Amino acid sequence: MGGSESGSESDDEYAKLIRRMNPPRVVIDNDACENATVIKVDSENKQGLLLEVVQVLTDLNLVVTKAYISSDGCWFMDVFNVTDREGMKITDESIIKYLHKSIETDACFRPSLKSSVGVMPSKEHTSIELTGPDRPGLLSEVCAVLTNLKCNIVNAEIWAHNSRTAAVVCVTDESTGCAIDDPHRLSIIKELLSNVLSVNNDSRSAKMAVSMGVTHTERRLHQMMFADRDYENVGDNKTLRPQVVLLDCLEKDYTVVMLRSKDRPKLLFDTLCTLTDMQYVVFHGTVDTGRMEAYQEYYIRHVDGLPIRSEAERQRVTQCLEAAIERRASEGLELELRTNDRVGLLSDITRIFRENGMHIRRAEISTEGGMAVDSFHVTDMLGNPVEAKAIESVCKQIGQTALRVRQCPEAPSPKPPEETLTSFLLGNFLKACSFQTFGLIRSYS
Repeated sequence: MGGSESGSESDDEYAKLIRRMNPPRVVIDNDACENATVIKVDSENKQGLLLEVVQVLTDLNLVVTKAYISSDGCWFMDVFNVTDREGMKITDESIIKYLHKSIETDACFRPSLKSSVGVMPSKEHTSIELTGPDRPGLLSEVCAVLTNLKCNIVNAEIWAHNSRTAAVVCVTDESTGCAIDDPHRLSIIKELLSNVLSVNNDSRSAKMAVSMGVTHTERRLHQMMFADRDYENVGDNKTLRPQVVLLDCLEKDYTVVMLRSKDRPKLLFDTLCTLTDMQYVVFHGTVDTGRMEAYQEYYIRHVDGLPIRSEAERQRVTQCLEAAIERRASEGLELELRTNDRVGLLSDITRIFRENGMHIRRAEISTEGGMAVDSFHVTDMLGNPVEAKAIESVCKQIGQTALRVRQCPEAPSPKPPEETLTSFLLGNFLKACSFQTFGLIRSYS
């Protein structure tokens, strides 16, 4: 055993030496591309690094329009074309400095520049994690329980997918404004919220956890829904689903994953979260967005070094990637609330939605400078579009200036047959097996 420990220590020292000799390097270029900022990342490779880099870009609200990924062997070399949410290049010096600081270190993740639900310091909030069956009025009941227990909801994010729901709710004590760490009080919160979540003797029981550590909300939501198996039993309606094709690259012993879906912010992050959670490593890949559609290709192996071998494994990867893309997809009418924050506000707002026959499918709750800044995606109780009279009633009760309709859902375009995607991407697939796709990386370096 002593020899094993000595060998491990030697390996660690060697890895540290390699990092000192070849530190991570970020090059940010606003001249290389006409309509995007090009970010090139060179670093010693390590498990999960790709997701960490994309997570930094995502938390800065940068939109990845193209990506070229190469991490075969011991080196990680990726290129990202990014813009801000308005489609403009990145010129803010504070963002540029942050990118250098956060990526050119050994840190896996650093808090976002902006105050958001992304990262919560444990000294300021108590993070409550909930998973269980989705149903109308659930969020309203959760908020009512927390308000009655003198908990102030500071930040929260809720996702619903395939009749399952997951939420990360950050609360403080109503009187002190500090995190709640009293074990007796926390046990009462757990008991009452568990009663709210557990209904109809669901075969997959509801789960609840309280975390005092730093929580990256969106990362946790993916992990929670994946653990809750929200990818199962999606029904027979395949016309509205993202398209996923898996092929074998026998020459290089990879599995090739090709995805085609409607483009949206944070799509790359969502895909990589699931591949990482399923213990797959991305060795090469390309991402290309345009005309409201996104195409993703990844060359993967399991962490054990093997490509996908069985049909059961292939089916599971397909289902999980479809779910990863769908979880954050807009469903229903988006309503945005901006008003002065107060204790019990979210409980009142969600009660008004419920009383007017609205089902909250997704929500992002945050506070900024004493203001509540919330976003809700709502349908009626059966999942159909909300009627105009219900919207008018809610706006009247909450206030016309505080609540506004931000986005109406678009009618989905018909999904092409699987053969279309396969033939469309097969050329890229054949090129990528010989890694000609990554010419940009070589020329840019």
